[in-house]
Order: sequence, then structure tokens, then C-alpha cells
Amino acid sequence: MKDSVAEEHLYLDFSHQYRDSIFPLHTSVSLFLLSYCDCKLFKVFLVPTGEDVGAQFVTKNLLGDLEVHLISRCQLPVVVQSCCLPAVVVKDGKFCRAGLSVVLRHIIQKTYEADPSKKDVLELLGFKKTCLKACAEVSQWTRLCEISIPLAVEGFLTASPEHCQTIPPDILKLERKLGEPVRVHNDDKIRRQKLQQQKAGAKAAVPVLGKEAREEGKTVETHEHPLPSLELSIAFSKLLVQEVSDAVSREAPHIRRTKTSDLPVLDHVFAEGLYFTLADIVLLPCIHQFLVSSKKQGRNLVNLPLISSWYRRVQEVPGVKKAAGKCHMEFLQLPELMSAPEEQLQDFSLVPDELEEENEDSHFIGGPRPTVTKLMENGIEAKFAPHPCPSWTLDWTNLPSAVSPGEGK
Repeated sequence: MKDSVAEEHLYLDFSHQYRDSIFPLHTSVSLFLLSYCDCKLFKVFLVPTGEDVGAQFVTKNLLGDLEVHLISRCQLPVVVQSCCLPAVVVKDGKFCRAGLSVVLRHIIQKTYEADPSKKDVLELLGFKKTCLKACAEVSQWTRLCEISIPLAVEGFLTASPEHCQTIPPDILKLERKLGEPVRVHNDDKIRRQKLQQQKAGAKAAVPVLGKEAREEGKTVETHEHPLPSLELSIAFSKLLVQEVSDAVSREAPHIRRTKTSDLPVLDHVFAEGLYFTLADIVLLPCIHQFLVSSKKQGRNLVNLPLISSWYRRVQEVPGVKKAAGKCHMEFLQLPELMSAPEEQLQDFSLVPDELEEENEDSHFIGGPRPTVTKLMENGIEAKFAPHPCPSWTLDWTNLPSAVSPGEGK
């Protein structure tokens, strides 16, 4: 590293190692991203949670080709001691970045700054470079990826066998999320391309069956012999720096005249939609551990077909298998599964979404009263005036949840 560039230190928690992961899972995620980016710009430190944990407890092959040092919590820079790890601090110890998403985004940006040819790494930040930029306190999606899923998987792995019979609610929430329609910045154009592909589906479906099937006159059922979807073509063409074929991108006149409301929805290819992003990097080590544990318990994953499909697709992303190999993460080979109905997913959750939202609301302790009390205790008194329009009311049930003041707790 050049002398002109300030060296940065990356501090990661270390509680224990289990199978092919280092725990807590935030640490495995951070190490996996470093391997994926082939980033050697940081001096990496593992910080044991217990005083008696020594170097002999860390299996070298789980660290890939990274040089990792162990450091006790009392040896941490002062600015880091008051932060939740992972954390990155400049060597002089005057500036610290803490929190999983903040640290991962910083690793990506530093990797690209050091080598601008790594545009695939920068693409992990998604459209307008906003992937996981919103903090978990205000973004349900960031909270699910950064906090809920890792904690759910860690709890699942440490639970007693009788408590492992139920799929964690946050895993089911991810399954439902992967089943929602995708919205992207060029949404209308791609949906028209999908409509055109569907119109041409009858002709294109014949080669999928093969010569023998055509001779027998078998009919085509799309769920049994699916065509390569437009979403999949677009997602992997971007990963492989290829253009989608002109045959797909040209629009017929009747396609252009179709109303936007009548266009087909786009399906998820990756966690956030069509494109491979940092969210997939965060989720992969967590979901991998959950699937491995479920398989060892003989659990049938038929109720998680979308997660299983996502898990298979992520393995095909260039660089993912190489990074997994460095971290000695052995991927499972899962079979194709049929989608489970929404009602069935609800049955496998002990905490339905509605109940979970009610519990979240009951824990909300914000609002003016605590703040006003603190002000009054310090001799500052607020003066209240009547609302200029007291008849105004808001029907919160008909407004988006993100509008509610209690949404971010």
C-alpha cells in the first residue's frame, strides 16, 4: 500500500466458529465480501467476545487468503470501544465507521477507488448506489437483511431440536419478499419486453421439449418446462457485460400500445429484484447456514421454493463460487421446488405479520413526551398553542406504513 494512503483497520466480532462459518454472522458476511472483492486494503482484526478465546480456536481456512489478527476488546482504539462491530477506523484512530451496512458499503467503495476496473464490485451498490444505504431504523429492508435474518439464523442454529421445527418468521418474510413484483428504474420498458416474450412463448416453447416430445405431440406447460425468463436474461447479461438480444428488445406496435396497468409484473431474480447487489452478499452466508442446518435435520424445504431458487441463482454469479471456495463454504445443490401458496407460508410462521407489527408498535417509545420531560428537567419549558385546524384527522390504516411516525421505532 502506498504511504500516501492512510491504512484502515477493520474490527470484527468473534464468538465461535461453526461448520464453515465464523460467528456472529456479521463477521462471516464481512469476510465473504472481502473475498468476493479480492480486497486486501484493510488490516483485519478479530475481537473475541470472551477473554479466554485464543488464536488456536480460529481455523485458518475459514479466513480465506486474508491475514487476520486477534486483538482483545481492551486493546481496541477508544473510538471503537463504544461502537458495535464491525467497525472500520483510520489508523490514526480519529474517525470510525460502524455497523454492518456502513462497513460493507465502505469496503466496496474503497475497492473501486483502488482499482476502477472493478466495476462489477461497484455495481453491488445498485441503482444510484443506494443499496442498504438507509439505516435499519427507517428501512424495513435494511433491517431484515442487516439485523433480522442474521439474528434469526443464529437463533435457529442454537435452538434445541424441538424449537427448530418452525421456520423462523423472518425467513418466511424473505420468502414472501422474493414473491413480490419487482420495480426497477426502467420498469415499463422491461415489462413490455416481457409481454412480447410471453406472446412469442408458444413458438419458443417447442424446442425446450426436444424432438421426441414434438413427435409425440405433447403440450407445453410453462411451469414444467419454463423458458429462460427475460428477467434472468437481463440479470445475467449485466453480470457478464453482455447485451440482451435485439429480438427481445424490439417492441411490436401492439406491445407499445398496451397500457402500463396491463403489463405483466417482473419476477425476482436476486434479493432486490433483477440485479445482484450487496443485499445478496449479506443474505448468502446467513441463508447458506440455515439451509445446511435444515438439511442436516432432514427438513423439507418445499415451503421455501423462492429462497431455494435464489440460492441456486446466486451460486451462478461470477465470482461467488470463487469467494465461497476461499472461505471454504460448500454450497448445497438444491432441487427445483414448486411455489408454496401464501396461506401455507402463513401456517409455518408462529408470528404472523399483523401480530408482529402490533408488537413493534407496542414497543415504540418515541414522541414528544420523553423529550419535553428532559427539557423541563433542565429548566426549559415548551409553550403549546392550539392546532390551527383541530378538525383534521389522519386515517393511518389507509396510508403507507412508512408514513407512520412509529415506523422506525
